[in-house]
Amino acid sequence: MTRFGDGLAMGPDLVRAAEEAVRQATRTLDTRADLLCVFVNGTDPQEVERAARHAMAFSDARTVLGCSADGVIAAGRGIEEASAVSAWAAILPGARLEPFRLETLQADERLVVVGMPENSPEDVAGILLADPYSFPVDAFVERSEEVLPGLPLVGGLAGGGQGETRLFVDDQIVEAGAVGVVIGGPVHAVTLLSQGARPIGPPMTVTSAEQNVLFELAGAPALDKLEEIISDLTEPERELATQGLLIGIAMDEYAEEHEQGDFLVRGVVGVDADTGALAVGDVVTTGQTVRFQVRDAGAADSNLARLVRGFDIGPVEGALLFSCNGRGRAMFGASDHDVRALDRFGSVGGFFADGEIGPVAGRNHIHGFTASILAFAESDHRKDSAI
Repeated sequence: MTRFGDGLAMGPDLVRAAEEAVRQATRTLDTRADLLCVFVNGTDPQEVERAARHAMAFSDARTVLGCSADGVIAAGRGIEEASAVSAWAAILPGARLEPFRLETLQADERLVVVGMPENSPEDVAGILLADPYSFPVDAFVERSEEVLPGLPLVGGLAGGGQGETRLFVDDQIVEAGAVGVVIGGPVHAVTLLSQGARPIGPPMTVTSAEQNVLFELAGAPALDKLEEIISDLTEPERELATQGLLIGIAMDEYAEEHEQGDFLVRGVVGVDADTGALAVGDVVTTGQTVRFQVRDAGAADSNLARLVRGFDIGPVEGALLFSCNGRGRAMFGASDHDVRALDRFGSVGGFFADGEIGPVAGRNHIHGFTASILAFAESDHRKDSAI
């Protein structure tokens, strides 16, 4: 039984491209698709919307999910700078699919997110697509454990400028908020996250911090420690550091060693030369272990390859891939890098996102320069829960 399919079509006529992409994705399936994901890259939001509506009507899928994108992925290719539509279809026997649309409401002096389905112990994974301009995606994802305990979320931020984003769920097309689907039941879906960075310098303990400001590392001003590390780098490594210095926050303080992949990677966003403090893109606390990082194509390539090689839960029939729009051609010189790395994962579809959603050490986070993957293994190899 063929359970997964993917399709890709290019051209200025997005409606025709949408039909062709869906046709490719569904033509080998043995029955009606349970889930169809459609991603559209186009310059005219109205044309993107028409393409999405046509894909929904043409597919006859049980649940349809998708969004506008800065680039699309399917058929072993990534397309970043041309009008194109990708489609990915799945038959998930016995699965429970709960599509949702999230909105924000003002309550007193805070925003409240409404629309999330009720949590179930049979939930396996959730796919979340969000408009970065109208939805508090960082706060929602970082606090998702409170309302979705144990549920891994994967997905990304939709493409398009402010007011031009389009999100698709079933027969609805919306310009704001977030959409998604919770997948539950007898489905073996596993999450993988590949971060595009490698460590420089040693792991260090935070000895003074407040919110997102690092004052001291290993008992010395944070800036002094950074300058000490930079001075020991090779010239190519210094060049990488000037292109965007990062810091990794260890996810497991009890690990004997902290290496690549053990950190939640965030940007270094500011320096105070007077106090020697560093501002970073997340909250840090005294006692945590951190390690400076640089964005590196070679490290990103080897990390993704290692994840794929280490995937040992059985054959993968299909996967969704949410790749940062800073990867692809900008990082690797080729738009197809990430999808080609997943060539043994069966039918792969997805898009280039403005930010990726995926779990690290069991907690959901928003990322940059990552590849977030939801892989569907053969049901005969099902384990108790998703990783």
